[in-house]
Amino acid sequence: MKGKIFIDSNIWLYALIEEQNSDDEFKHLLAKKLFLESDNIQISTQVVNEISINLMRKAKKDNNYVFKFIHDLVSTYTVHNQTTAELITAASLRLNYSLSYWDSLIVASAINSECSILYSEDMQDGLQVHNKLEIINPLKR
Repeated sequence: MKGKIFIDSNIWLYALIEEQNSDDEFKHLLAKKLFLESDNIQISTQVVNEISINLMRKAKKDNNYVFKFIHDLVSTYTVHNQTTAELITAASLRLNYSLSYWDSLIVASAINSECSILYSEDMQDGLQVHNKLEIINPLKR
């Protein structure tokens, strides 16, 4: 895939955690395929934090696992620190697009990272934000 893409934590978690039911297994395979086919993946510190806490809570991974995961993640992908400008952008996005607080921060980070696509299962599939960013749910059947 061309251009910068931003991947929300829910997609990361589907790729990282193998589940038992068939719907989650389907999403696991789709998410893993997305990472194999994607170049220039961008994430934010918020996404790293969300992945980490969910690996500990949902996947029962210990701190050693999470330490290694974070080390590998920041060595492999571009991780953007959240800026004060993104906080203002996120507040505007909440007003104009009715996004949740946390989703607005993800969208603001994707825009600030100059991404054209944000992959997320939780946000409105097909939403165009400021004619710069499209939100796509790569896991829908």
